[in-house]
Amino acid sequence: MRKLAIIAMLALAGAFALTACGKKGDEGQQTQQAAKLTRPSDMSNKAAWQAYLVQVLQSGDNMKGMTGDRPYVYYIAPGDDDNDTAERQRQLDNVSDSLARGVLPGNLMAFAGPDSSKTADLMISAFQGSKPGSLDKVIVVFIGDQADEQRVADVIKPTGAIFRFAKM
Repeated sequence: MRKLAIIAMLALAGAFALTACGKKGDEGQQTQQAAKLTRPSDMSNKAAWQAYLVQVLQSGDNMKGMTGDRPYVYYIAPGDDDNDTAERQRQLDNVSDSLARGVLPGNLMAFAGPDSSKTADLMISAFQGSKPGSLDKVIVVFIGDQADEQRVADVIKPTGAIFRFAKM
């Protein structure tokens, strides 16, 4: 679980470093980035999915307003086998513990995985115990399918968090 978070953060840091290389060639970079945003077809290819989801997170205004040191990216395992089920439970425990301790304003929490409904289910389970207004100015990004957007938004919005949806 920690390895996944570290990999996602390293990928984000690498992408930020590349964007700081200057304005020269921005048009080529934008075209190249658009070409890279291809949803992986193999749900079991964790590395491809993590790279894709980091790119989706960085596209558009998803990270706008983040003042924390780094985003907290949660990759939600897609499978139904014992390993993926246990990994999702550990992620749920981790997120629930973080929410119980409190998340500082300006931090960004992003949730994504190959199976949008499993990601949405985890978010709903984790956030439904949060007190109204407890996440004021915290940015919560759900990367998933539009069919799951509203049910996640309904649980996040009472917390006071800034909810953002990014379509996979």
